[in-house]
Amino acid sequence: MSFFSKILDKLGFDAGASKVEAMLNAPVPPKAPAGAPAAPAVQPVSQVDVTAQLEAKAAANPQKLNWRTSIVDLLKLLDIDSSFNARKELATELGCPADLMADSAKMNMWLHKTVMQKLAANGGKVPADLL
Repeated sequence: MSFFSKILDKLGFDAGASKVEAMLNAPVPPKAPAGAPAAPAVQPVSQVDVTAQLEAKAAANPQKLNWRTSIVDLLKLLDIDSSFNARKELATELGCPADLMADSAKMNMWLHKTVMQKLAANGGKVPADLL
């Protein structure tokens, strides 16, 4: 099971092993002009309200986790390994540029944004400010 598929699974995406590879390779749509709806890059596997699920998990979690900006908190909220090595594995899987992987803060910022974009590109309902 790929690292990204663990995220998909925890959020309820209907993504079997064969679909995960397609989801990973789905192009992230270019940022739409302000006020214009963004068109999905590929046919969504299923519509998943990512924000609602994460907000519900955050409300039920005793820790104060800021999933909206922190990849570490996002992974913790989903009960997925958030260690540096795990994040590096996810970054490699998602194609993080080598220069960003050399700086953990930059890698984390890239990783959070890319995970949100990949979720949105594959049928996830994600607010525009997180993309």
